[in-house]
Amino acid sequence: MGVVAFAAVLLGFASLAASDPVRKSGYAVGTETCGSGNLAFPKIQIDMKAGFCAGLVASEEDHLKFPRSIIQVPGRDLFVVADMGGWGHADGRLLLLDPHAPDGQRIKELLTGIEYPFGLVIGPDKKLYASTAETIFRFDPVADNPRGTVETIIRHMPGRRITLPDGSKLDESAHPLKQFVFDRNGRLFVNVGAHSDDCITPGPITKPCAPAEGTSAMAAIWLFTPPPGGVFPALKPGDTDPPHMVYARGLRNSLALALHPNFPDAGYAFLQGENGRDLSDIFKPNEEINAIEQGRHYGWPYCYDLSTPSSEFKLALQSGVYKSLCTANALYKAPFSLMPPHGAPLAMLYYHGAKFPELEGKLLVGLHGYRPTGSRVLVYDVDDHGFPKPAAAPVRYHVSCAAEPTRSFQADAREVTAAPFEELIAGWHRVNGARPQGAPVGMTVAEDGAIWLVEDKNQTIIRIDRATGDPPPPLPCDTRSQALIDQLAALVAKDAQNKIRLATLRKNLVEKHCVGCHSDFGLKPGQSDADKDATVLRFMLSQDGWIYPGDPTSGKLRTRLRGVGAEKLMPPGGESLPKTEPGYAALLNTADLLVARMVPGTPMRIKLGLPQRKLLSKADKECGEIPTAKVVVVTQRNAVDKPGFSRFFRPADPYLNGECSDDDGYYIRQEFLVPVQ
Repeated sequence: MGVVAFAAVLLGFASLAASDPVRKSGYAVGTETCGSGNLAFPKIQIDMKAGFCAGLVASEEDHLKFPRSIIQVPGRDLFVVADMGGWGHADGRLLLLDPHAPDGQRIKELLTGIEYPFGLVIGPDKKLYASTAETIFRFDPVADNPRGTVETIIRHMPGRRITLPDGSKLDESAHPLKQFVFDRNGRLFVNVGAHSDDCITPGPITKPCAPAEGTSAMAAIWLFTPPPGGVFPALKPGDTDPPHMVYARGLRNSLALALHPNFPDAGYAFLQGENGRDLSDIFKPNEEINAIEQGRHYGWPYCYDLSTPSSEFKLALQSGVYKSLCTANALYKAPFSLMPPHGAPLAMLYYHGAKFPELEGKLLVGLHGYRPTGSRVLVYDVDDHGFPKPAAAPVRYHVSCAAEPTRSFQADAREVTAAPFEELIAGWHRVNGARPQGAPVGMTVAEDGAIWLVEDKNQTIIRIDRATGDPPPPLPCDTRSQALIDQLAALVAKDAQNKIRLATLRKNLVEKHCVGCHSDFGLKPGQSDADKDATVLRFMLSQDGWIYPGDPTSGKLRTRLRGVGAEKLMPPGGESLPKTEPGYAALLNTADLLVARMVPGTPMRIKLGLPQRKLLSKADKECGEIPTAKVVVVTQRNAVDKPGFSRFFRPADPYLNGECSDDDGYYIRQEFLVPVQ
């Protein structure tokens, strides 16, 4: 009988596997595919423009760690992927992807031990070029020994470790990644990102931002010109780097660069997507599309939006070369167009391919940002010279899962002209049980016209192909509501110990190490200590994925502070703080306790057995499934409104399917819960 029962359990698992969707990197995938023939991949549920679909080519199961860019090997059905591995200093790899190989066997390592690989470009000699934090090199990805083919053409750009003009040293520059592009003449344009978010130092600030000045300025685009013939020679030991000039300044981080095919002919576009400074306001500042011209200044850190001066640099803009820079200085070139604020453009290209004639010549921009204005791919109609076509104000854009579904582009509280866009991928917000929040980084167009992109945080490679029929309806939102934030803030305010923990974190972590680095957390001058505590808590609760009440191990607050996984450790240099700052390790434990005890109740673990346990509403609507061994905070062991079930607080991990509300409650059979040991 035991053997028969065990066989029945196995058959039960088999039937589940046959009928239930499989989750890969957070995406639920079934039998439906996107593409055709041996380029048909499992279709994933992201909300796309009619006529398009997305197929999941590779995921975390293929040992992707932190993929950042992708490019096709010319003339081959193979792709090279730059996988940074995270923000560890030598975790990066260059990978070869064979999309025709069997699932699970598509990726092999080409080069390892690379510091921050990012840019991948086919050069004028049709060879593949790649970048690290400090170098640019070329190599043959299909050689028997790819490492033996590496030829470095630039060795010593400002990278992770830098020395500032005042002699101080940074072990982790804020923007060390090197995106680059070649023009038709073989000239090489390279992003040299800013050393910090905003160059703000203790006031009063009376001088220009020193690291962004001089012949080796950061926050700039550098130009390297090749020798006659248009190809840079390989550097031999002892050779110096080719000379460079600062082509344009005041650009905080230029990871999105695009050259019109006719550039540098007069009048053709050289475009940059600017990642603006961090502010807590979801709608300030706007991101930018800049039309790059030699010798111009684009504002960072003195100006944002179209011509708004940064208040911290008021004194520095009263005299000298940058006098009235943002409003009345010929050196400054205002943005060509604003883009959605905090969208974080990390990829930009002109589409040329046979698969999507409706996109021919248009500009595609990928937005990586985690706020509701990010996580999408934009399509701009452009003129004959490659510039997006502006429209008179108001120009409205879609805000994903926000109380205000659309918003007009604004600067200084007035509506402004901007280039309107379509959305190739519009809805990519997290929907529990169906998909994670989209995190597009690198993007390329294959020789067959398909669009390929990589997501770093979700560890995926995605291929966009033609779809038939009507697109499916958009998936619902699943973001934390203001009412839920209010509820959680009230729970903390009622708990004397958690109030103390919050105040400790605000004083010794947020104000000491975080403000000015990530954002201001909504803090304002003149607030009382109690108001500061409440402001910091609400800011953290409003960020996607930072805090899952009752389960500190799942939130980004913990993974970022402790450097767990691929995301960048915060604050910068934080790896040394447990050793150099007394009490810092205890401070991290305080953060865990605040989250673990945020909701009153009893922590209970999902009982082992079936891989997933179903969650139900009071009215028996299915809310989702949660894996066994997960911890939930039970608020009613014997639910008064649903006999035989326990009621618990919203699950700590993203396993809801969007069908239930927090007011309705989440229930699970009592026998599926066991005490936490």
